[in-house]
Amino acid sequence: MNIKVIKTEKEYEDALTRLELIFDAVPGTDAGDEVESLSILVEKYENEHYPIDLPDPIEAIKFRMEQLGYSQGNVIR
Repeated sequence: MNIKVIKTEKEYEDALTRLELIFDAVPGTDAGDEVESLSILVEKYENEHYPIDLPDPIEAIKFRMEQLGYSQGNVIR
């Protein structure tokens, strides 16, 4: 197990590939520890390089209403 900070896109892709191979490892084993460590490093890299902004509240409500099949007519006034 050679764990290090992910600094480049190539290292990120390599970490994802490795995670895919060992994802079902048993917790508490060397592979399980590697999954946990890589997951933390991947999450940190993604948060820094691929941030996801919070949705606009109105758009989030509209999206949820659409998922539930609601329209403005279903809203209690």
